Amino acid sequence: MMNEEGKNMDLYIPRKCSATNRLITSKDHASVQINIGHLNEQGLYVGAQTTYALCGSVRSQGDVDSAIDRLWQKTKAEINQQ
Repeated sequence: MMNEEGKNMDLYIPRKCSATNRLITSKDHASVQINIGHLNEQGLYVGAQTTYALCGSVRSQGDVDSAIDRLWQKTKAEINQQ
């Protein structure tokens, strides 16, 4: 919810799972958020990053490795990362 000045007034903004598109509730204590840094041609960090949020159900099923790999392959093509 925004006020008249355009500031966000919500106390809690839920995240969505990057792999399943489900909402990550405040009670999902098994969820994680991972930042993957972008590199240049020499392998040096350029200051940009991609953030993935993964819910606890994906982690409990053991699908995190394949989910991150699938998401990163899609993102890598978009940002021209090698």
